[in-house]
Amino acid sequence: MMEFVEHRQVMVLGGGPAGFTAALYTARADLKPLLVTGMTLYGQASQTHLIENFPGFPKGVGGTELGQLIEEQARHFGAEVVFDVVTSVNLEQRPFEVCLSSGKYTADCLIICMGADSRRLDVPGEREFTGKGVSFCATCDGWFFKDKDIHIVGGGDSALEEALFLTRFARSVTIIHRRDALRAGAILENRARNNPKVKFLWNAVVKEILGSEKIEELLVEDTVTGEQKRISTEGVFVSIGHNPNTTLFEGQLKITPAGTLDVDRQLQTSVEGVFAAGEIADPYFKQVVTSAGMGAAAAISATKYLENLEK
Repeated sequence: MMEFVEHRQVMVLGGGPAGFTAALYTARADLKPLLVTGMTLYGQASQTHLIENFPGFPKGVGGTELGQLIEEQARHFGAEVVFDVVTSVNLEQRPFEVCLSSGKYTADCLIICMGADSRRLDVPGEREFTGKGVSFCATCDGWFFKDKDIHIVGGGDSALEEALFLTRFARSVTIIHRRDALRAGAILENRARNNPKVKFLWNAVVKEILGSEKIEELLVEDTVTGEQKRISTEGVFVSIGHNPNTTLFEGQLKITPAGTLDVDRQLQTSVEGVFAAGEIADPYFKQVVTSAGMGAAAAISATKYLENLEK
């Protein structure tokens, strides 16, 4: 039987910008929140080399650095941080039960900020060559592709940001996109088009990843003609979006058709006293600044909820 640890008024599940902002706000409300970081400290932001659109940083800020700053601020006001993973939750009892790998907690209120994980291509060879030429994080693995000719799959802001970062190391970076126009913002697109190391393969999708001991080729298909061909590569980065981490809450919380937790205007989920913020509850914007804002809003709602409980 898992050992009971303690009871908290508020627990924040997830250590990205939404989670640490929620911890900051609830700490300032003297609720002494406990934040559980999860596996990826500072969330997806930690995998971004430079964030240029977060207010207050005119020259940009590293994703990990931003996370460290918000954590320091939250701790300053009394938030407690535990580096652990949530293994299960029970929202049918009150107080709510939250099981970590290290023990069991109960809480009067939960703020879920568990973000999203990188979406996979789900093609043959992807799993086999992950770590052997297939990567989902340029800032994590870019150094290993020094002076190599590599590819990146995607056409949004994240894909272009990663492609531009990879030009620091790679000899060439070819962006594979299923359409003939990018989804990324104009500034990033202009930077990519003006970078001599960046190339484009339009109207193409990856059907298979091939190699022996390591990745050697990609089988790509033309989305217009259906023609398939093999192209040589020394590495491929997948940047095609993310899937919200809602598995723990299936059957307990309402989930939208987009796969995010369903929340109202106060960011409360379908269970009273359970709030959600960040990409696990955001099917539209998916920005660091909006995640932080949602974290603040969820914390304010949680504070009011707890105040009403005491009346």
